[in-house]
Amino acid sequence: MAIQPFLEKAIEARGSLFDARHETAFRLFNGFTEGNPHLALDLYAATVVFNNYYPDSDAGMALVHEAREFLQSKFSWLRTGILKSRNSESLEERKGKIIFGDKPDRKIKEHGVWYAVDLTMNRDASLYLDTRNLRKWLIDHSAGKTVLNAFAYTGSFGVAATAGGASRVVQIDRNRQFLNLAKDSYGLNNFEIRKSDFLVDDFFPAIAKFKGTKEFFDCVIIDPPFFSTTSKGKVDQENDSARLINKVRPLINDSGTLIAINNALYVSGKKYIQTLETLCADGYLKIEELISVPEDFTGRASGQQITDPAPFNHSTKIAVLKVKRNRTAEEPFNVF
Repeated sequence: MAIQPFLEKAIEARGSLFDARHETAFRLFNGFTEGNPHLALDLYAATVVFNNYYPDSDAGMALVHEAREFLQSKFSWLRTGILKSRNSESLEERKGKIIFGDKPDRKIKEHGVWYAVDLTMNRDASLYLDTRNLRKWLIDHSAGKTVLNAFAYTGSFGVAATAGGASRVVQIDRNRQFLNLAKDSYGLNNFEIRKSDFLVDDFFPAIAKFKGTKEFFDCVIIDPPFFSTTSKGKVDQENDSARLINKVRPLINDSGTLIAINNALYVSGKKYIQTLETLCADGYLKIEELISVPEDFTGRASGQQITDPAPFNHSTKIAVLKVKRNRTAEEPFNVF
């Protein structure tokens, strides 16, 4: 089946997202909901990323080539194309290879803020497009706040909070290379770089240190990977998301905010809301807001999903929680 008609329809629906200077980023085509589940296209400035989801990567190449030819004929300003073969056995193919052009874009602008990107640094493209609305929320709600961005990856939430006027932002990630890209984003925006606020550390000992020094924050963001295990602890978004939330609750000031993200595909929206509601039952947490995933990322047409994300609109489930401190106990929520 030809991919061109699906691409034309998707591009037409996203007409308002294109900017004259070609600096922004968004999902150009979500094949899973817009006609072909084996392909997704992401635009980062003048670079397009082809995500080939075929189980056998070679089987998807005809589809990729057809999409490439169509896009290059339609957009003369496209500079570079990168192919990520998401199910390849080769790490380099999963991280991405250039299939046309030679210089991928290294920055994008979103809501007036610059973000550094390294599109082949990792399997993901270094800036998650499904959390664009959360970055805007942080720009709008961070003035004067102290913010802890745990599992920071390349620090985009911390960049957004800083752009929004946060008084201090601490970024934690185990990977120094990721945090260096966050520093590049600070440089693009002429933000002050306080090296002590970029912590290369495992989540669990880092949180324990903050508890030990009784350091509190107005806002804590947790966007953990689906699953990870180290000698310091385990992250399991499918079966144990409450544990991570309980880990950081003692670090949040009274009337502060906890932003909890669960991106586990097999965790339904109903199940995650039930987890949050159970945590809120003691009266010290309250669900204030659910932040949606942008429509360009979810796709403009209906498609069957593995699990029903409702009341969220995507498997990336983002909740803003208000925190009330229990003043009768030092660390009432510490769960090991």
